[in-house]
Amino acid sequence: MIDYNFRYGDLEVFLLIVVRVTSFIFVCPFFGGRQTPNLVKVGFGLLLSTLVYGAVPYTAPSYNTVIGYTVIVMKEITVGFLVGYAVQLCQLVINFAGQIVDMQIGLSMVNLFDPNTNEQVTITGQLYSQVLIVSLIITGMYRYILDSLIDTFTLIPINGAVIHSDRMLNAIVAFLRDYIVIGFRISLPIFIITFITNVVLGVLAKVSPQMNMFSVGIQIKIIVGLMVMLITVSMLGDASNFIFNNMKELMQEFVYSMQRG
Repeated sequence: MIDYNFRYGDLEVFLLIVVRVTSFIFVCPFFGGRQTPNLVKVGFGLLLSTLVYGAVPYTAPSYNTVIGYTVIVMKEITVGFLVGYAVQLCQLVINFAGQIVDMQIGLSMVNLFDPNTNEQVTITGQLYSQVLIVSLIITGMYRYILDSLIDTFTLIPINGAVIHSDRMLNAIVAFLRDYIVIGFRISLPIFIITFITNVVLGVLAKVSPQMNMFSVGIQIKIIVGLMVMLITVSMLGDASNFIFNNMKELMQEFVYSMQRG
């Protein structure tokens, strides 16, 4: 049963919960993102913190000075930031795959502004990113992300975060390895087809030097690349599941690297 009794002495605990939740929301691309107004983020963070305060067991932290409480606040910011950043890192994988695809088919010079990351991204990268967000909604992955945030209050109690640099380094290195592997696996069909197309155009340029293969090749690569994207669009579902599994592992590793013991 959820207890919503609130005393003045519990204010410090509630504020620490708000700090962890809001830092997660401001970093996590799906729940926050830079395209979402800050007032909406704060309101959603307060609402979620209220629910977490009544549902999660906690113990009041011990401190003697304002500096001690500030240190606890910084710990909570770190926990929320790392959990949300794990989601953001996994979304960058799909942008990396889109950059490879556009580089192969000749669309890398055309960029779009991504309000989520506040950066210039390629057309295919933005398309893949939107597909990933839709898959996140359809599969209910957003519920797992929220459950993971709530579970951190049990696995990492308030003022219980201890950063283990060796565990954190291993998690980051493993992610960087999977980052490149997943990105190339998504773009591999288009990469292979465009490579074969370049080989054929190179042979034709030697056989018929009078043909302007540069101008013809750009158009052919775009047409072939778009056709392969249309054929392989059904693979994005499996790619999204692969990224979601990697997202779960990365969130677990980040939480493990901040646990005591």
